[in-house]
Amino acid sequence: MSVIILGIETSCDDTSAAVIRDGYMLSNVIASQEIHRQYGGVVPELASRAHQQNIIPVVDAALRQAGVGKNEVSAVAFTRGPGLLGSLLVGTSFAKGFALATGAKLIEVNHLHAHILSNFIQEKGKEKQLPRFPFLCLLVSGGHTQIIILRDHFEMEIIGQTIDDAAGEAFDKCAKVMGLSYPGGPVVDRHAREGDSKAFRFSKPNIPALNYSFSGLKTSFLYTLRDRLKEDPQFVENNIPDLCASLQQTIVDILTDKLIKAAAATGITEMTVAGGVAANSGLRNAMTALAQEKGWTAYLPEFRFTTDNAAMIGITGYFKFLKGMFSSQNVVPAARFEDMGI
Repeated sequence: MSVIILGIETSCDDTSAAVIRDGYMLSNVIASQEIHRQYGGVVPELASRAHQQNIIPVVDAALRQAGVGKNEVSAVAFTRGPGLLGSLLVGTSFAKGFALATGAKLIEVNHLHAHILSNFIQEKGKEKQLPRFPFLCLLVSGGHTQIIILRDHFEMEIIGQTIDDAAGEAFDKCAKVMGLSYPGGPVVDRHAREGDSKAFRFSKPNIPALNYSFSGLKTSFLYTLRDRLKEDPQFVENNIPDLCASLQQTIVDILTDKLIKAAAATGITEMTVAGGVAANSGLRNAMTALAQEKGWTAYLPEFRFTTDNAAMIGITGYFKFLKGMFSSQNVVPAARFEDMGI
């Protein structure tokens, strides 16, 4: 009998629902909230209200696209955390109600864990090679930067992480300083393709072991702009591509230098990336080049699975279903749920 998982993702400002059958994605519907652009960042109260409006139409669309009836769902998997508490409440409440109404099992999912397991999403007719255990995952997003060893779907160890800011935050904050639109990471990436990555030099941290730091880079970037603007008030406007290319190259170098050290320390040559920054072209190109140079096998998630989406929640729920890892109706969301959902 098939295992059908309805995935629900409402951790931030995207309302998403997906259907997974036996590890294969049948649908993945996302409703984005454009209202936050005018504020330069996500407004939590507006996000939660939009989720309330979007959740039922999005779930209905996901089930219809998949050709699955609500009573055929084996389990509903939802993001418990981390994320914005108001947003998480909407998804959690809907999932609990859906499970009560249909008799489906209830499965809580850690958002970060789901980003990693997005590398395991399959589609009929588009089958791909899946990562082989053990592998290293570079998890990079606006809120997290970690190097993780995965020995199984549910056996993992964080061996390096940021001690202050995340790489995605560095992209966004530096973009904001340059007056670029929100979200800044993708905008920096677009401009960087037309710039010279060696035009400017920014400081790189000297952090022990496999940990990261990006606060110093942000300060270095800010001071560079401050000093150059004194000489030329049009400096930023005239150097956007080069600034973006140099910034992006610096962040990618910081990320990959530690990954190279992690590979040497562990002897692991299977590599994946996950999280929103996994969509960055500079990082993807660097991973491909390193795989050829170092003899790694690198797995890059499709762009549509790098941002927040319910397919990654559904695939994680599928693996948890096979393990019998179910939740009770007493489960509540947790904004800082950091135990990787195991």
